[in-house]
Amino acid sequence: MSASANGFGPVQMLVVGFETEALSGKVLEELTKLREADIVRLVDLLVVAKDDEGDLAVVQATDLTQEQAMEFGALVGALVGLGTGDEETMEAAAVAGAEEMADSHLLDDTEVWYVADAIPPGTTAAIALLEHRWAIPFRDAILDQGGIVLADEWIHAADLVAIGAAAAATA
Repeated sequence: MSASANGFGPVQMLVVGFETEALSGKVLEELTKLREADIVRLVDLLVVAKDDEGDLAVVQATDLTQEQAMEFGALVGALVGLGTGDEETMEAAAVAGAEEMADSHLLDDTEVWYVADAIPPGTTAAIALLEHRWAIPFRDAILDQGGIVLADEWIHAADLVAIGAAAAATA
């Protein structure tokens, strides 16, 4: 059976912050291009902007239908439950996950207030759960050939700079 039977690719959580005055719409334009090309799908997005007086503006978005969101919640819950090694717990966690996503959002009011408390006035923070749709056929090809993932990490430019600095320090 193909791994894409659940219909979901790998999901990345991305948390970014901006000075609100510096925002020009460029980030939203690029995200829209990626979504339109079906390279990524927005599982959930929470944007919290705090103006100079401390007033909040909140935006939430998703590309998932309610049914897809509940399916995603059930999948996440089942995987968490699977970690317990108990089938009954796994099933209960799948049901709880589906119920959690019934409003189509994983990120809720609790996260709004957490983000609002963490950002200074004049800034905007965004938390995005991005499903990497491009990776589904690649993952399936690996699994169909009997491959297993041995490691799966993002390498950022800052990581490479740190490696270079560490190498220079020991040389």
